[in-house]
Amino acid sequence: MKTTHILIIDDEENIRHMLSLILRKEGYDVSTAENGEIALQIVEKGDIDIAICDVRMPKIGGMEFLEELAAQKIDLTVIVMSAFGNREIAIEAIKRGAYDYIDKPFKKDEVVLTVIKAEERLNLKRENVRLKSVQIFEGAYEGIIGKSEKMKTVYKTISKVAPYDSTVLISGESGTGKELVAGAVHNLSPRSKHTFIPVNCGAIPENLIESEFFGHVKGAFTDAHSDKKGLVEMAEGGTLFLDEIGELPLNLQVKLLRFLQEGEIRPVGASITKKVNVRIVAASLKELADEVKAGNFREDLYYRLNVIQIPLPPLRSRTSDIPLLVEHFVQVQNSRLGTQIKGMTPEAMKVMMHYAWPGNIRELQNAIERGVVLATGDLIDESGLPERLKKANNPLSKVFDGDELSIKKMSAQLERILIKRALEKTDGNRTAASKLLEISHRALLYKIKDYNLK
Repeated sequence: MKTTHILIIDDEENIRHMLSLILRKEGYDVSTAENGEIALQIVEKGDIDIAICDVRMPKIGGMEFLEELAAQKIDLTVIVMSAFGNREIAIEAIKRGAYDYIDKPFKKDEVVLTVIKAEERLNLKRENVRLKSVQIFEGAYEGIIGKSEKMKTVYKTISKVAPYDSTVLISGESGTGKELVAGAVHNLSPRSKHTFIPVNCGAIPENLIESEFFGHVKGAFTDAHSDKKGLVEMAEGGTLFLDEIGELPLNLQVKLLRFLQEGEIRPVGASITKKVNVRIVAASLKELADEVKAGNFREDLYYRLNVIQIPLPPLRSRTSDIPLLVEHFVQVQNSRLGTQIKGMTPEAMKVMMHYAWPGNIRELQNAIERGVVLATGDLIDESGLPERLKKANNPLSKVFDGDELSIKKMSAQLERILIKRALEKTDGNRTAASKLLEISHRALLYKIKDYNLK
């Protein structure tokens, strides 16, 4: 994957040098320019992803730089810097197309966090462009792939809740697509013309989290040289997606609850509150009800968030969607890598269908990327799949690898595996499953009860 390339634009050499050191240490490619005129020449070559630009510079300053980008229709994520403690300048820059701003003198953590947020936004935009460029086929819903009954239930819930401002809590295992669902709720809502801001609550340092969420006023703490908007205020009119909300510290949970109840925030150091119109969509890998019992999550916040819940099924419970997901991710990788893979061999697809996918869709996507890269022909075969998929492919090996020789016990285990597989293949439709198993519907119901299958 291409390393993010950042352009630092500042007429002070020591600022350019200091920012270069910070960002290169974080793994970014960095170029520099001493004014907006030189910066435009570099940007026109098309290799820059993010620009960090001082507001006041000779020849072409930050504001003029933003205007030139707009005039030339250059889509570039710009973060502005200002040493003048003037919030109006920063707001004006954002109106002219800047993504965010940082104060000078700056803190290393603030610079890195702002760049990470800009990078996440950039990646999301690129992914949306890629999805639109890939052939759209039956089974896609707002960028979510799947047409199993369980996913149709998810789609119906999204369609019902999207038009309203009710808080939504998305639950599901890692890799099930919680951010895609949050994006779909936003895109189908009246707020779709405004900002969708995704935030990973576990990725923000605890000492910065309150300021990042609610902003701060000038003088609130050391190095707070000007007012700064928080993520909640930046999402004004739109949707704030709080991923991994179970990672929020308890003191911030109190402030988030107050915002949800009153629709008001108080920036760090401020004496008055301000009204903000934002919809909250949250998601958690952890079971929040259990976190409440353990004392790690406020009960009142849990009930305030859990107005409408959208549970996402793990991939192992909707295996009928696997061929569709394989087709989609093969197209995505062909588009990204310039390959021309047509699909999978039947043997490779069988391995995919019988694997449990503990990492869900994210794990499947990685497996497809590996298969595309290692393919020797125009089809992915078993040799291109991760070894763990092949080893775990045959559930019968777990039954027969032991020392058990009782025909009665072994038959029961085999029967349980076949019933479970039939139910998975039919998305839990017992009538259809009984036909596949060639037993009566009543017999299947008895066996489901005997084997404690759900």
